[in-house]
Formats: sequence, C-alpha cells, structure tokens
Amino acid sequence: MRIFLDTNVLVSAVATRGLSADVLRNSLIHHQLVISDSLIKELEKALCNKLGVPENLTSELVEVLQKESVFSTPSSLPDIEIKDKDDLTILSCALNGKPDLFITGDKELLGLKRIGNMEIVSPRAFWEKLKTLD
Repeated sequence: MRIFLDTNVLVSAVATRGLSADVLRNSLIHHQLVISDSLIKELEKALCNKLGVPENLTSELVEVLQKESVFSTPSSLPDIEIKDKDDLTILSCALNGKPDLFITGDKELLGLKRIGNMEIVSPRAFWEKLKTLD
C-alpha cells in the first residue's frame, strides 16, 4: 500500500512511543511511504521549534525518511474548502504521489474522508485496517 503520513502523525511518532510511532514503523517496513519537501519542511519546523528536538536528531529522521520513501511534488491545489490553507499544499503533494491512504490526526482533514482515490484515515483507523488485512 502507498501511504502518506501527515506532519502531525510524524511529529507524534517522534514525541511519543504510542500508536503514531507504530504507524510510522509499520509504514516504513511494510508499505511504500510517500513524502514531499513541504512535509519535510513542516516536520523540521515542528520538531525543532515547537518540541525542541535537537537538529542532529531531526536531520537523522529526515535522512531516514528521504532514503526509505518516494518523493512527491505538489501539483495543482485541490479545490477544497478548508481553514488551514497550508494543508492544501500537503494534500496536493499527497495526491500527486498517488497514495492509497493519507493518515492524519487533523479532524478537518479526516472529515473529508476521501479525495479521489486517496482515502483519509486516522492512525487508529489505519491500525484497524491492518488487522483486517492479516
């Protein structure tokens, strides 16, 4: 499966040892992770500025993500009404990478449920979906 993890899921994966960390690990090992430059920039900013994660650790994570993922670039912005316009760029990159799933904790994005062929699910819904595939 091709998967795009939203920034909030990646930040949570680094900040806690919970479900988001398991989702990231599973995605890297068993699926094809799709990332973008805008996602990486948001991730670096959130980890360094908001959480105070040392730059060297942030760089190591980014390096792993870049090495183990497929890069996507933004295409045209989706015609979707959402409050956070920065999310449109991330969604554009995600859509252009053609993932099966976009995993996010953002309630507004979760409310969209699907854009084209890309299903939008929470980390918990992804985890439950994995159980049905086994």
